[in-house]
Amino acid sequence: MTTTERTLAPEDWERVHQSADFARLRRKLRSFVFPMTGLFLAWYLLYVLLADYAPEFMSTEVLGHVNVGLLFGLGQFVSTFVITGLYVRHANKHLDPVADKLRDELEEVAAK
Repeated sequence: MTTTERTLAPEDWERVHQSADFARLRRKLRSFVFPMTGLFLAWYLLYVLLADYAPEFMSTEVLGHVNVGLLFGLGQFVSTFVITGLYVRHANKHLDPVADKLRDELEEVAAK
């Protein structure tokens, strides 16, 4: 347990929760997470639907024994890593500065 967790009163946490910075932090997080989740789920659903309803297309060979279905499947892994990288960049640029500011304010209150 950190010093901040031991010494802050519930009112302090509530004040931060109600602050404009916290609202901005939530808005910036949600503005990335919700669209990216929707995009990934649509991409995954496309993969599943094509596998189920267009097996001829998915079995089309592209290079040797590598077919479209395999490329779509591997694309799922690639897109996961891309989304992770995009999130890290988004968090470093937009989320971490606001979270650091809020944490610093709480640590100042706790130090008093």
